[in-house]
Amino acid sequence: MRNKLILAALLAAAASPPALAQNQDVGGVPTETQRRLAQGDAGIPWDLIGLFGLLGVLGLRKRHPDDSYHPSSLE
Repeated sequence: MRNKLILAALLAAAASPPALAQNQDVGGVPTETQRRLAQGDAGIPWDLIGLFGLLGVLGLRKRHPDDSYHPSSLE
């Protein structure tokens, strides 16, 4: 039941329309993203660097319950 509820919530969020954009002319000062897009300079692809970082975090998962260090008694 819980998994069905979570799945329904995710599907509802995916099907909902995106939030309306805010007024971009407030104050007359462009944001950093607006300046970067206006210049057309791609620069460093931070999204790809972040993706590689997330893939590295996946490597920190425990694979088996016996992967961690547990001292055993010597009998």
